[in-house]
Amino acid sequence: MKISTTAKQALIGHLRAHSVRTDGPFTLRSGAVSSWYIDARQTTFSGEGARVVGAAVLEQIDEDVDAVGGMTMGADPIAVATAIAAADAGRSIRSFSVRKEEKAHGTGGRLVGPVVAGNSVVALEDTTTTGSALVEAIDALIEAGMHVTMAVALVDRSDGLARKRVEERGVPYVALVTPADLGMED
Repeated sequence: MKISTTAKQALIGHLRAHSVRTDGPFTLRSGAVSSWYIDARQTTFSGEGARVVGAAVLEQIDEDVDAVGGMTMGADPIAVATAIAAADAGRSIRSFSVRKEEKAHGTGGRLVGPVVAGNSVVALEDTTTTGSALVEAIDALIEAGMHVTMAVALVDRSDGLARKRVEERGVPYVALVTPADLGMED
């Protein structure tokens, strides 16, 4: 699916105003060094930003999706914002988190939230430079018996690598914003 012009412009505007930093250099998760950084959590953890993010992500999600989530911490506010946007639109979508490691106490496992094997889910990520977190989430979800219908990255600065890695797993991929959308280049 394609993000609507209204949703995309609102998302780009919020990210530019609150999340883009140009006072680098910055070392990215991938180990690469960049003159700019996108701290998407400055958008996803704010009330107004979460509203914009939830609406933009919800546009991408088919009616038959049960839940959205991804690796904790980056995907958590996106998942909750999307679930709230869905509820406001009269849809029922739950949110969940994928832990980095299986927990040995309490209910255990890597998945946190109201999801069960057989659910149709969408994997989320805030910013991707290699697709590693999305791939890790997708693998954990498949291992838990979920049907991963799509992966959505808020910002993709991977130059096609994330798409390739996700789609190698048979999962469609959508990037809502690219560096060019933000007026940034590496």
